[in-house]
Amino acid sequence: MSDVYEKLEALLRSLGVKKTELRIYRLLLDKKEPMRITEIQRELGISERSVREHVLSLYRRGILRRTLIEQGWLGYTYSAVSPSEVLENIKQSLVKRINELEQELKSSSKSSRN
Repeated sequence: MSDVYEKLEALLRSLGVKKTELRIYRLLLDKKEPMRITEIQRELGISERSVREHVLSLYRRGILRRTLIEQGWLGYTYSAVSPSEVLENIKQSLVKRINELEQELKSSSKSSRN
């Protein structure tokens, strides 16, 4: 299974996912339980600001999930999306972008003929 994770990480790197983001994703995969920003920060020994930035990037890419928690205060916990779900999200995103580009190319070739 380790080989699969390495291949997934290589794919994610090729799509612009940063080294620290991969460390966060791997930590959350390994922990198998949701973590708060401060817990991730303590575990990896990087600044809270950096963790927030990277976690938000991963969340926006569909690599992490977040859950609203209320414990006298409002906040989020983050958990890793399964590798198979990450692959499916990547595939769907690429197919959508390819289809959009194909439509634009068809439209521009029609307008250049007129």
